[in-house]
Amino acid sequence: VEPNATIREIRLMFHKLYPWWYPARQSIKLDPKGKSLRDEEILQHLPVGTTATLYFKDLGPQIGWTTVFLIEYTGPLFIYFLFYFRMPFVYGLDERFTSSPHPVVNLACICHSFHYIKRLIETVFVHRFSHGTMPLRNIVKNCLYYWGFAAWLAYYINHPLYTPPSYGKKQINIAVIMFLLCEAGNFSIHVALSDLQRNGSKTRKIPYPTKNPFTWLFFFVSCPNYTYEVGTWISFTIMTQCVPVGLFTLLCFIQMTIWAKDKHCTYLREFKDYPSLRMPIIPFLL
Repeated sequence: VEPNATIREIRLMFHKLYPWWYPARQSIKLDPKGKSLRDEEILQHLPVGTTATLYFKDLGPQIGWTTVFLIEYTGPLFIYFLFYFRMPFVYGLDERFTSSPHPVVNLACICHSFHYIKRLIETVFVHRFSHGTMPLRNIVKNCLYYWGFAAWLAYYINHPLYTPPSYGKKQINIAVIMFLLCEAGNFSIHVALSDLQRNGSKTRKIPYPTKNPFTWLFFFVSCPNYTYEVGTWISFTIMTQCVPVGLFTLLCFIQMTIWAKDKHCTYLREFKDYPSLRMPIIPFLL
């Protein structure tokens, strides 16, 4: 292998010798317990001498992230409608195809649908994935999470015995405003992150605020997209005043905090001039 060969070129060479291990299945490392090397890394720039031993691990069958997100987000969109329209097999024959007397139930359906339609649009037109694939086995776990929670939330929100929020229209209106602001903020951050990888560049860069006010959260946190996402589900919890939605929001917060901390640590490790004021997900706190 030439000293100026990239890890991507080495993956392709390996693939020619072993066709069943296509590049996306390969994890190439300098150390068996170390991190996988990125495609753009050049052999001679790595901490090796005139000879180097590379370690290969089979990651198993892979699936593209675009396909993953389309599957994950399409499910909740349609599952929710099964409960919203009160299909006969959900609540029983006496409640089939009846509409709820509470306007908040219709509003919740609109907001829930809007959220996942927005995600699908972002998947196709906005997101740029630095890692093109994920293990195929993970799709089952992810779908159980998204689809299962969508069914659980929808069952209670659309239930014939559902009771509206305690403070009525005032609580609902405040929650809707919060929801729309957080959705706009989340979309703005995704666009800003996408702009960092124009022309197919996979080089990691420090994201900074733009002229869009929603991106100013970058002054204080490393992952404002997660901050806005949690805000979206908090507002949905307030809007519906439903315990399963609150539990889902709590799990979302825990998982996104883990992701945010991991990404924050990566930024600190890769950029010596990374803004010191930033926290992973909650300004000044976490």
